[in-house]
Amino acid sequence: SMCFLLLKTLSPAEPKTRAEFLQYSRHLTLDPNTAFTLLLLSKRNRKATLNRPFQSYDHHPDRFMDQLQVLSRESLTGRCYWEVEQRGTATTVAVTYKDISRTRRESAFGYNDRSWALDNSAQFINAKFIHNSLKTPISGPPSSRIGVYLDHSAGILSFYRVSDTMTLIHRVQTTFTQPLYAGFTVFGSVELCELK
Repeated sequence: SMCFLLLKTLSPAEPKTRAEFLQYSRHLTLDPNTAFTLLLLSKRNRKATLNRPFQSYDHHPDRFMDQLQVLSRESLTGRCYWEVEQRGTATTVAVTYKDISRTRRESAFGYNDRSWALDNSAQFINAKFIHNSLKTPISGPPSSRIGVYLDHSAGILSFYRVSDTMTLIHRVQTTFTQPLYAGFTVFGSVELCELK
C-alpha cells in the first residue's frame, strides 16, 4: 500500500558497514552510582575492571548489590551504536531499563523481562543470548570487540563482532517501552571504545 511504501522510504535501512554504524555512534560513560563495589572505574568512567579490595563508593539506591554490574550514565533512545573492548574471563554486554532490580538473582542481566543480554563467556564457549531467563546458544569465533546497535523505536537490538567487517552475533526484534541503558557484567575488564 501507499502508506507502507511511504514508511519504508522514511526509515533508512539498517546499517551494514562499520562506517554506516559509526554514523549512529554514541559517547557513553559508566555511572559510578550503579557500579558494584568490586568494580573500579577508570579512563573518565569509560572502563570498568574487577578489582579487590572493595571501592569506597557512597551508598546509592541505583547501585547493584549482588552482581558485578554497571550501567551507562546516558539513556538510549532513537538509533544508537557503541563498541566495547573486553578482556578477561567473561563479560555480559546488555541493554536494560533503568528500573531493573538492584538486588538478588533477578538483578542479573537477562534473568528478568527488563534486560536483554549477550553473555559472552570466555572465548565464546557457552556464549548465549538471554532475556527473561530464556537462553539462546551462540556459536562462532571469539571477539574482543563487540558492537551493539539499537533502533529503539523499531525495536531492533543487534550484537556484532567488530573487525574489518561487521559479523552479526545475534539480533532481536521486540518492542521497547522505556529508554534503555547500556549494561555490563565484568569478570575482567570492559572498556567503552572511543569512536571517531
